[in-house]
Amino acid sequence: MERVLVIDDDVALCELLTEFLAPEGFQAESAHDGEKGLERACNGDYDLIVLDVMLPGINGFEVLRQLRTKAGTPVVMLTARGEEVDRIVGLEIGADDYLPKPFNPRELVARMRAILRRTRQEREQAVPPSMSKMLRVGNVEIDMGARLVFRSGERIDLTSVEFNLLGILLSRAGQLIPREELIKTVLGRSPYPYDRSLDVHISKLRKKLGHNMSGVERIKTIRNVGYLYALAPASDTTEKA
Repeated sequence: MERVLVIDDDVALCELLTEFLAPEGFQAESAHDGEKGLERACNGDYDLIVLDVMLPGINGFEVLRQLRTKAGTPVVMLTARGEEVDRIVGLEIGADDYLPKPFNPRELVARMRAILRRTRQEREQAVPPSMSKMLRVGNVEIDMGARLVFRSGERIDLTSVEFNLLGILLSRAGQLIPREELIKTVLGRSPYPYDRSLDVHISKLRKKLGHNMSGVERIKTIRNVGYLYALAPASDTTEKA
């Protein structure tokens, strides 16, 4: 069974989720304030964490911020319905996905399974650095096997989602990639109405890599369609095994 930590001060909700998740193949434990939740998240061997934004003590954002300095455990954040700012901030700090309250437990399970499926695929696809494929477009180089990214020779730290997103964009540089395809491939789920998750991850990539490449917009937004990573001059674009 997958081990899940639910950090939420709503005791009744935690009990409900524990009962609901068990038949779905999840062993759920709970913590009801930020300090205890952070301690258990850092010291426990959990496959996934469900984290509420509003917590007594330190809030969910600070829990996530501190957790990301110590562990990469996947996190689904619970936010108040309509609080789009909370969702964007959570994704920027390092959440893998978010779900507004109140929510259907079945949707939470679907999100959890999508994230865990993606993380399992990443582990299975990992290969020794000596066998890795290198991609280079302009001043950005990515080692698909070692999961390393460099810009002008300087290493850039990316989250797992950002790395996977960049890998797809670079491998198909110059091609328009539909939003729906990116969401399904990178986030492991289908898009839903008013979904801003992909846009936030793209925005974070732009900040880390630089908005422009040789005077050209690096990642172009094709409104209501998708995204395109600009082609560098032919001499600056290489791929090797």
